Amino acid sequence: MARVPRWGITLPLPGQMLAEQREIIASLADLGYTDAWSAELSGIDAFTPLVLASQWTDQIRFGTAIAAIYTRGPALLAMTAATLADLAPGRFVLGIGTSTPVVVERWNAMSFEAPYQRSRDTLRFLRTALTGQKVTEQYETFTINGFRLERPPAMPPGLALAALRPRMVKLAAAEADAAITNWLSPADTLAVRAAAGPDCELVARIFVCPTTDAELARTIGRRLLTAYLTVPAYAAFHEWLGRGELLRPMQEKWAAGDRRGASAAIPDEVVDDLLIYGDLPTCRDRVDAYRAAGLDTPVIAIVPPPGLNVAEAVRGLAPPS
Repeated sequence: MARVPRWGITLPLPGQMLAEQREIIASLADLGYTDAWSAELSGIDAFTPLVLASQWTDQIRFGTAIAAIYTRGPALLAMTAATLADLAPGRFVLGIGTSTPVVVERWNAMSFEAPYQRSRDTLRFLRTALTGQKVTEQYETFTINGFRLERPPAMPPGLALAALRPRMVKLAAAEADAAITNWLSPADTLAVRAAAGPDCELVARIFVCPTTDAELARTIGRRLLTAYLTVPAYAAFHEWLGRGELLRPMQEKWAAGDRRGASAAIPDEVVDDLLIYGDLPTCRDRVDAYRAAGLDTPVIAIVPPPGLNVAEAVRGLAPPS
């Protein structure tokens, strides 16, 4: 059965305080957006923007992309997901993932161990707990003893898993309702779809820098890509996608402590594959190419060049009619 065509935006929007985003978020559905997915790293958390947005529109689906499974305990994840599911009945997807060793170990003083197993166990726990059942279970990576949600949601949220390589993508297809990825090209979507199979929803964050200044866009893109592609999981992801040799000079310079040289070593063709730039109609059409390649839900992340009017960009990047 064909899925509903989807088109998402990343919250919070850049360059604006959360409280300032009400008007544009309230207009998303009228513009043609079906989804708003949050992101978190070291700024605003994944859930607060969605709590606010759920009160500003009742017409779009919300999702976390992603909430980390090491920095929040399983029961806390279930409670927070139940809250969002209550605020947006039938319109919330809890997207979870491992995050990275830097975030988990260096920033949150926790151990980053057995990411595949921890992801699997967390999905299984959440699937049960969000129905309101009492959970007493010894999973491989943690034990739950007697947890039950005080207020289980009338409609349990969907579950999604951040997945970069075939094993984790297949886990998402088997245990979740969707797989979430990012930093891929339309052609790369074919490989992820092949790993997921035809029935798993594929969600991907698509980074869009609305500028016709190619040099500026590539400078911004290199800075972002260096931060991501030096993370071991992302390095392995792009090795699998066939960019290992293209990115080897970057990885070698990074390992040698040459941060600036690592960024400069990313080839133009890699930046152009993974970052969308150009005028707004060109950017919108390039996002749509992901859907043509088999992506179910493109989620635009606006990467603002200096002086960008974000509200205008949101309107200009709305899906083609």
